[in-house]
Amino acid sequence: MTEKVLLIDDEAEFLENLSERMRVRGMEVNTAQTSENAVSAVEEEEYDAIVLDLQMPGMNGIEMLKAIKARRPDLQVILLTGQATLEAGIEAMKLGAMDFMEKPADIDSLTEKIKKAQAKKMLLVEKKSESKVKDILASKGW
Repeated sequence: MTEKVLLIDDEAEFLENLSERMRVRGMEVNTAQTSENAVSAVEEEEYDAIVLDLQMPGMNGIEMLKAIKARRPDLQVILLTGQATLEAGIEAMKLGAMDFMEKPADIDSLTEKIKKAQAKKMLLVEKKSESKVKDILASKGW
């Protein structure tokens, strides 16, 4: 199954290069260069994983993570940064980020994390579906 990924970064060249490398690996990739575009993309489409730059103008990566999780708590977010700090990594994980990586990200490692994100999302969706079916059956008295 093809992984659907949203890349969010303010650097156009980085977005272009990383998205091309991911497409070569069979992923469906959308990009957003601003926080406004990213929020719209999250509201309009489903993604298996979001790869988010920590240092963004306007809304930084931590604020963007909060906005994404508020809208879609099940989304799996991997944060990337060129200036990694232990504090930022810990805060991101507490806020629900799946992982935290330094730039330049090793594409094989990132690909593996995206595959894990897709599997985790599928498991969460399956659990929600099971819960809904149980609720329906219980309400019907079956």
